[in-house]
Amino acid sequence: MNILLKSAKIVCPQNKALHLKKRDILIKKGVIEKIAASIPSVTNIKEFTAKNLHVSLGWFDSSVSFGEPGYEERETISNGLKVAAASGFTDILLNPNTKPVPDTSSDIVFLKERGNGSATNLYPIGSLTANAEGRDLAELFDMKNAGAIAFYDFKKQLSNPNLLKIALLYAQNFDGLVMSFPQDGQIKGKGIVHEGEISTTLGLKGIPALAEELQISRDLFILEYTGGKLHIPTISTANSVKLIANAKRRGMDVSCSVAVHNLAFTDDSLTEFDTNFKVSPPLREKSDCKALIKGIKDGVIDFVTSDHLPLDIEEKRVEFDNAAYGTIGLETAFGTLNPIFKLEETISILTQGRERFGLQSPKLKEGENACLTLFDPDMEWEFKEDLSQSTSKNSMFLGTRLRGKALGVINNNQFTV
Repeated sequence: MNILLKSAKIVCPQNKALHLKKRDILIKKGVIEKIAASIPSVTNIKEFTAKNLHVSLGWFDSSVSFGEPGYEERETISNGLKVAAASGFTDILLNPNTKPVPDTSSDIVFLKERGNGSATNLYPIGSLTANAEGRDLAELFDMKNAGAIAFYDFKKQLSNPNLLKIALLYAQNFDGLVMSFPQDGQIKGKGIVHEGEISTTLGLKGIPALAEELQISRDLFILEYTGGKLHIPTISTANSVKLIANAKRRGMDVSCSVAVHNLAFTDDSLTEFDTNFKVSPPLREKSDCKALIKGIKDGVIDFVTSDHLPLDIEEKRVEFDNAAYGTIGLETAFGTLNPIFKLEETISILTQGRERFGLQSPKLKEGENACLTLFDPDMEWEFKEDLSQSTSKNSMFLGTRLRGKALGVINNNQFTV
């Protein structure tokens, strides 16, 4: 793949010499050969330009679900990676949200092989416990050797504290990263949305913030005792930010993420009983959104994720109480984040943090493999169902006006625009 990007504004805070400069970028066989103010046209090399063309290092998403194997009707790996590339993501971590769950080395090998040859890199997360049942640890060491990037029972509480203790101790032998979903199932009970004024008004059973914060407090106590590395995915409350900030100040090796929809929507969106707004953790209050945004700016929250979770229509077109949790979010992630943060902050959020999962960060410089995202930060557009390339259309962003749109990626010697 040979291509010449013309007059692209580079947004790369990591490279101060090029940051916010307009440059031509010549890429040959997937490698950045030259970056200059002007590069003459070259025979047999395709030129690409676009109005308001911007380029950054490739974007990274730490929480993506597809469906294959077992739920191919939701999303296949092949089409899911095409959606990710069209959304600007060159690297995604794939959640163990399949049937069967990936809890052996052969499962991890299967997922990696299915992802080969795509513009977007797929890195599988292995299940923390066998069959994600929370009883016995899965084959963590074998999965790590096969390419598992971390270990997680997707969206399930690890109710046995001793199992988390053993996992954190054991994983230190091979530098493994343990993930624990922040929700106490007994406190949650039969709750389905945030416990507050809205849930009371609508007559829906609530999930108190305590369910999340109690689980985080427990997990942090265990981490302090064991050492090791812990990642807490998709926090949603103001007090969760405080708990993790305090743990980091005390030197604990903990990281966390937040789903982009928990920054953009509150439980006010539930008044129409639209099941696309039923997510886990639930949409919280405005004060929580503000605290989460501040947590990102302060560096307490390490990642913002799309928490992309395709579900087929039968799982959403039912009564609210019976609907499955989840929304797709890859295609709308950038357009949602961009109005909340300054452009440089947004790009930093989308490109940082690979090292936490043992991945090497790309570099935007001559001689390096091209791992780039192309985008227009000022394009205003409305997300509609017919614009979505995802097989499943369960999006709470349908009908939402967004600002900023990914054009595609250059990665793995492929150009997806």
